[in-house]
Amino acid sequence: MTKRKKAVFNWSGGKDSALALLKILEQDEFNVVSLLTTINQETLTSSVHSIPVDILDKQAKSIGIPLYTVLFAKDLSDYDSKMSDTVDFFKKQGVTHFIFGDIFLTDIKTYRENKLNPLGIEVVEPLWNMSSAEVMNDFLKSGIKTKIIVTQANKLNETFIGKDLNHETISLFPDDVDVCGENGEYHTLSYAGRLFKNKVDFTILHTNKISYDIKLDNGKTKTFEYWQAKISS
Repeated sequence: MTKRKKAVFNWSGGKDSALALLKILEQDEFNVVSLLTTINQETLTSSVHSIPVDILDKQAKSIGIPLYTVLFAKDLSDYDSKMSDTVDFFKKQGVTHFIFGDIFLTDIKTYRENKLNPLGIEVVEPLWNMSSAEVMNDFLKSGIKTKIIVTQANKLNETFIGKDLNHETISLFPDDVDVCGENGEYHTLSYAGRLFKNKVDFTILHTNKISYDIKLDNGKTKTFEYWQAKISS
């Protein structure tokens, strides 16, 4: 019997993470010793999906894999040093692989490899090079349940917040929205289905409109607006 490789799964709490983790667990090639989530130290929510830590912990307990969180400054100025320390922590436990739920954004995969390979960690991408349609098809077949909790305001309006991601919801997406939200059109929170031993309960209290000023490569600044669910356990 081949010994399983020790791995850390980089957990966002959303649909792609849930599907990628399900695939990894079903393949049985890796011993996933921990879920890893980056946290904004000011809001105590996950960096992209803005899921509160207590709900991330509920997800981990329901899945049955411990959650390891790393707190970062809002401007990510301490990202490299914190991630280096995190890698050292897991390498001492024999971890050799970090697993992600990316699909086809080459820049992201290259960035991860450039950061982790020199530290002796291999990057694993179980959804890599699948089309958005293929990923969504697999997700819908998986039985994992997930709700939309963030949308890019100029792509999907406030009414999409709180909707379950299913055939009916997808049919309402405008033509310019990637079905998986791979261009940042939306983010989700997974809460039930085959991956979970029990349902992860949470409540959407209300919806906020937030904005970020992003500096572009040409030196100009562009403002991006999002609808974001305020979530409570």
